[in-house]
Amino acid sequence: MRKGNVMRRRSGGAGFSLQRGLQSPALFLLAATPLFANISGTVVNQTTGKPQPSVSVTLIHPGEGGMQTLGTAKSDAEGKFSIDKEVPSPPALLQTDFQGVTYNQILPPGTPTTGVRLNVYDATNKLSADVMQQHLLILEPINGQLRVSETFLIENKGKTTFQDASKGSAQLFLPQGTNTEVTVTAPGGMPIRRPPEKTAQADIYKIGYPLKPGETQFELAYTLPDPKKFAGKAAGSDPLRLVTASTVTLSGDGLKDLGTEPRTQAHVYEIMPGASYVLSIMGEGALRTENAQAQDENSGAPKVAPGMARIYDRLYWILALAFGILALGGTMLYRKGPAA
Repeated sequence: MRKGNVMRRRSGGAGFSLQRGLQSPALFLLAATPLFANISGTVVNQTTGKPQPSVSVTLIHPGEGGMQTLGTAKSDAEGKFSIDKEVPSPPALLQTDFQGVTYNQILPPGTPTTGVRLNVYDATNKLSADVMQQHLLILEPINGQLRVSETFLIENKGKTTFQDASKGSAQLFLPQGTNTEVTVTAPGGMPIRRPPEKTAQADIYKIGYPLKPGETQFELAYTLPDPKKFAGKAAGSDPLRLVTASTVTLSGDGLKDLGTEPRTQAHVYEIMPGASYVLSIMGEGALRTENAQAQDENSGAPKVAPGMARIYDRLYWILALAFGILALGGTMLYRKGPAA
């Protein structure tokens, strides 16, 4: 009996200690904390469908001092790599460099750190039919100034990355004295900002950013002091489509009226590639929400010097319009022909 009691007390004590241990915050956190592992995987060339050797892979983590490089490795003959570093708390990303093009892949929390697949593509400076571009120029005469918002929506359906160092991925016209930057959103990436680069042609700039497979967006905006006139050139090899609110109309030589976009009721016009133009602008209005317009009206006198316009408060509206035109494929608009 005495021996059995001792065994029961010991068993009870052990059970009590284990229960207290599980209730201890420090021990619970220790048990719940995942074990960190090294990062390993394979670099695959999606153009050839084969593993890609000799590709630099870097583990990057943003810190107080900016982007910090935690470790680097190079893929072997079978495309395999291994970085002998622990995965930091998110956000963390793996960055590869192949044929002069950088590819980023974010490491979401909880994803395996082994068997990671990193995709790269062969780079080419020959633009193929797999790359389709929509170039929109939105003109908004309002409050005694002209807001200009320019958007490139580019879809690369191929298996190569297009990069042309001399001409860039897109070309655009900028009036003299315009101060602006281009917001670039690459496939699966976060928006970054780049300055437009000068070309040999006066007032023609290029956007020197590679077009990877998937969808890439270039966006910029600025303001001009004259809301009644706009002159420029349709740079690049694709038609330039100009868009205004339903209360605004454009006129000028070489301008083709495509009609009205059904969803937004915006006027859509077209200028052929390479053509210079001088447009007269009649009416006033903006493709914006009422709240965004109210914010601008309450901000005081408008700036009439060239500068950055507020594109982001109407970004979804602009993209909805752009995708609407893309979905139409131009068919419905062209059937309407020039406005009577």
